[in-house]
Amino acid sequence: MIYLDYNASTPVDPRVTAAMDGADELFANPASVQHLPGQAAAEAVEHARHRVASLVSRPARDVVFTSGASEAATIGLLGAMLADPLRPNVVVTDTEHKAVLAAASLGARLTGGSVRSVRVRGDGTVDVDHLRDLIDSSVSVVAVMAANNETGVLGPKAEVVSTAAHENGALHFSDLTQLVGKADVKSDCGDIDIMVLSSHKIYGPKGGGALIASRHVQKVLTPVVGGGGQEHGLRGGTHNTQGIIGLGVAAELASEETANDRIRITALKDRLLTGILEQVDDVTVNSKTAECLSNTLNLHFAGADAESVMAVVPEVAMSAGSACQSAVPTPSHVLIAMGLSHQEAAESVRISLGRPTTQAEVDEAVDLIADAVAKVRRISARTGH
Repeated sequence: MIYLDYNASTPVDPRVTAAMDGADELFANPASVQHLPGQAAAEAVEHARHRVASLVSRPARDVVFTSGASEAATIGLLGAMLADPLRPNVVVTDTEHKAVLAAASLGARLTGGSVRSVRVRGDGTVDVDHLRDLIDSSVSVVAVMAANNETGVLGPKAEVVSTAAHENGALHFSDLTQLVGKADVKSDCGDIDIMVLSSHKIYGPKGGGALIASRHVQKVLTPVVGGGGQEHGLRGGTHNTQGIIGLGVAAELASEETANDRIRITALKDRLLTGILEQVDDVTVNSKTAECLSNTLNLHFAGADAESVMAVVPEVAMSAGSACQSAVPTPSHVLIAMGLSHQEAAESVRISLGRPTTQAEVDEAVDLIADAVAKVRRISARTGH
């Protein structure tokens, strides 16, 4: 099996697994600080908090541990929208992750406000002028993802979005889930009010993530996940100590290895694209010339249904859109927002490389994908479908 779906999920790095396995004795509740076992677990959680904070150059107190980026997005967006009844509206880009769109929609229903959608251009980049036009004093939060999970297209500079939001008194929310571990996030997130990330996208365990916001912003947010007051009152529930330890190690590895990973993976992506373009006709890169993640390709194979292509080549794991909506038989909302027709979107495949990807895998994948596309096209021409 050649795994090329790293934007959906990454394997747990062996160094992360080792750290988690070594934490078996930390079974006590981290909130039970009255005794030594609880204190030891609490110290491990705080050590991980510092590691995650370092990844984005923020103080440790800014990090709120969650079960993943989806929960973090819900806490952040809902919390911001519910905080001020005079600001019931939210601005989001059309190509945000479904979890962010769902949280924004729920927030609008609860506040009686509306979701204002920002257009993207044909290459998937955000129309910043339209973004600015949509923000006014009735908007509580502006959500613009740092990098798209389906196309890899990078969002506008964080400073641009933050300035537009802050000029109108709104908070800037950014989904960093796909950017961390693939690019340097330290230099461009200083002005972002609320950030979210996920453990299993950076070679950590599933079931972990974080919301990152200053203590001032945290105090503004209306808590939406009750419990025993853990995580500054924003995310109740007993800490997943081992999962948090794993996220901490994964974050530290991302800080240390992203630069080298990016250079190597960029070369592999270029090799893969060149090979496909040499062997397959009528292929379009859906992001065109937009600046993208080093590991992501979204390709339109004209006349070859993506689901059929993947069925023909089970030896290669890739996807036709976001993993979160793979069970939903509708075209990618991201590609539709970019102006592709439903048929074009249904003929598009996402390929995403990762830290374990090898040159041999890339070369073999090129041949397998080219053969699969040719086979599907022959069948379609013969059957008229």
